[in-house]
Amino acid sequence: MRSGGYRGCSSQNDIDTLRRVKIPAATPNRVRNHSSRVDQAIWWQVYPLGFLGAEPVALQPYAEVRHRLRGLEAWLDYAVHLGCSGLLLGPIFAAESHGYDTVDHLRLDPRLGTDDDFDHLVTGAHRRGLKVLLDGVFNHVGRSFPRFVEAAAADADSPAGRWFQRLPTDDGRTEYATFEGHGHLVTLNHDEPAVAAYVTRVLTHWLDRGADGWRLDAAYAIPASFWQEVLPPVRRRHPDAWFVGEMIHGDYAGYITASGLDSITQYELWKAIWSSLNDQNFFELAWALDRHNGFLDTFAPQTFVGNHDVTRLASRLDHPDHLGHALAVLFVAGGVPSIYAGDEQAFQGVKEERAGGDDAIRPAFPESPEGLPPEGWPTFELHRRLIALRRRHPWLVGARTKVEHLTNRSCALRATAPDHPDHDLLALLNIDEQPYAFPLDTDGRMVEVASDLNASHDDPVLVPGHGWAILSR
Repeated sequence: MRSGGYRGCSSQNDIDTLRRVKIPAATPNRVRNHSSRVDQAIWWQVYPLGFLGAEPVALQPYAEVRHRLRGLEAWLDYAVHLGCSGLLLGPIFAAESHGYDTVDHLRLDPRLGTDDDFDHLVTGAHRRGLKVLLDGVFNHVGRSFPRFVEAAAADADSPAGRWFQRLPTDDGRTEYATFEGHGHLVTLNHDEPAVAAYVTRVLTHWLDRGADGWRLDAAYAIPASFWQEVLPPVRRRHPDAWFVGEMIHGDYAGYITASGLDSITQYELWKAIWSSLNDQNFFELAWALDRHNGFLDTFAPQTFVGNHDVTRLASRLDHPDHLGHALAVLFVAGGVPSIYAGDEQAFQGVKEERAGGDDAIRPAFPESPEGLPPEGWPTFELHRRLIALRRRHPWLVGARTKVEHLTNRSCALRATAPDHPDHDLLALLNIDEQPYAFPLDTDGRMVEVASDLNASHDDPVLVPGHGWAILSR
């Protein structure tokens, strides 16, 4: 189920026009290329197995191949037209079901294709100026992982057995550990040198084939010291590769320092954005942004308002008019932002804690953007305008955010470049029913550059009910 739109879309004709726009074939110069660094990318995240309509379980036998991955090429110009400069792929390696139960990290999942299909996609992405980030699951594997099959038939002290963690049982024996109670996901032993060597080989193999970096799944469950062993030889061969670890909670900056990763997923800010809007409590957002500023002293977090693991933003927000507020925070705050495919079309989907509970947030997409329903295109245009603003101000990757005015229902956020205080943007958020005049003096030096299209152009600090605006010098 999907819904779309944002406040200020003027007519149905406007929606139809947006839908009929032919997305231009892009070149690296078509979109402002502010940096070749991977950490400057704005990512469009795709969960390929769902996006491309793959079978829910692995094909048997594995020799049967579906060349679905090539279907993503029809969407690359769409990603570039949106303004993104990177493609963040979910799991693409041979797995038992959803991709996070990997059985062969060196082989493309037969439901998606072959190495040739991967090479074709990477070539097409790079030709358009899109970086490619892969999703690596190195905390656990599926039970069909060949080394585990070998271990299960041997004893725990065998070479294969040492690849996996074991935990004591009540009867004094041990059993193989699993990931967070999921019996089909067997936890790797990160103290085993052979495991580190294997992961180093996998990371290097796909970077050699053209990938630009890695998202490291469940990094919070892996000792930071493991990456200190794995990453140096990979970086020697690929010094520009970017590594972001998935962390939901914990000491983000400490893990970065101890592990040598480049970035961490910023779940704290994700939660504060939608929660502060739903609870009408911008004090929560202010607290999270203060923490966020501290992280930026060490690294640029990977920021988002939606991904493949959480309820979609359009379903999460209590008030549909607040989607623009969430995006304004995402694109003004420091960090490396990503958009989960479908969120830019206001797709809906609720994650449920049950078997198959991710299906609603990982749906199949049409063969091309022309197959998208008309009601989502105004939200696409809203994303495109804010991403364009972000790309015009590349310093926002490291921007610090100061709260200049704060009530439960109104908030003024000033993003400033730490080394250039004259570089700043001011985001004004109002979630009250009534218009709000922010008590700020802009000295006539700041003008509106983005809004929900209902803000007052006569007074840039007067924001309508449930409205928002971004001001620039």
